[in-house]
Amino acid sequence: MNPRERIQAVLRGEQPDRVPRTVNFYPWSFPQYPDREAGELFDCDVRFVRIEPPPRQAEFLSYLRSLPRDSYIGTTDILRTYHDWGYHPEIERDAPLGDAHTIAQLAAAPLPDFMGRANPGRLQAAVRRLHARNYPVMAAPPHLGGELFETAWRLRGFEQFMVDLVENPPLVEYLLEQLTALHVALSLALTRAGIDILALDDDVAEPTQMLISPDMWRRYFKPCVRTIIEACRAVNPDLFIFWHSDGFIEPIIPDLIEIGVNVLNPVQPDVMDPAHLKRAYGDRLAFWGTVGTPQRWAWGTPDEIRQEVRERIATVGADGGLILSPAYDLEPEFRWENVVAFFDAIDRWGAY
Repeated sequence: MNPRERIQAVLRGEQPDRVPRTVNFYPWSFPQYPDREAGELFDCDVRFVRIEPPPRQAEFLSYLRSLPRDSYIGTTDILRTYHDWGYHPEIERDAPLGDAHTIAQLAAAPLPDFMGRANPGRLQAAVRRLHARNYPVMAAPPHLGGELFETAWRLRGFEQFMVDLVENPPLVEYLLEQLTALHVALSLALTRAGIDILALDDDVAEPTQMLISPDMWRRYFKPCVRTIIEACRAVNPDLFIFWHSDGFIEPIIPDLIEIGVNVLNPVQPDVMDPAHLKRAYGDRLAFWGTVGTPQRWAWGTPDEIRQEVRERIATVGADGGLILSPAYDLEPEFRWENVVAFFDAIDRWGAY
């Protein structure tokens, strides 16, 4: 199988020739090879396209490169995203929309204009180039950490948005309505460009529980995610939907399946048991991630990583349904030897 056939088989619930592999769910570079994306470096099975960067981004990235080498204030992708939305927690204490008390005040502060940068010809050409190389193409609409919950609380401020959810439902509904409309438009642009996988995400949980109750998620956020998925599937019924959230989200996994999600990421093994999720939902859902903890990636041994990869292949990967990836971002303190061991182990045990 080529990589596109392999990923499509997994997301259809079929067994591929071997377990697919990738690193995280967006373009990623390692400090050891700053000019090469991880996908190319380790021959990963998924490639990515993105909507064009904002005006003045070159100036912003030049500023980031001017910082001392021992400065760490976030990855370039994270800070680029913050810059898109005018969100600068490193220099400002107030959230961009934190002072709004009415819908009229929210309406007076329009969201960023990303559609002007969603160049159809450029996106379609980028997708065609990757398809010609037999890679599946994945893309996410530009967002502030996550399409809905994370963007909303960063715009409002976390504490204020939590208060809004209880005390000001009309304000929440208006903000989410605007964010949903934005992401429908952006996701449709990506879908029409021919992508195979639409990535949606929102960190709505911490390690032991959700940040909001499952019922509150169902009230406010589930209809919005459903709207985005249904709009894109109306254009391409074969589009695969990826959904990311860190933390313990098991209470809403049946809801995600119901609204059309195909693959769950990152399935952090210290938070949710990947083997249990496979037994419970493996006939309806694939799993992307599942390997490692921050401590193991930073201080564990290569042999520990190899054994964990082997275990995931034997349990979660049985009969397909698994795309192996680190379950956490590989921060600067990770051990390079562990990354090499991760890919070596997939080569050794990943064939069906």
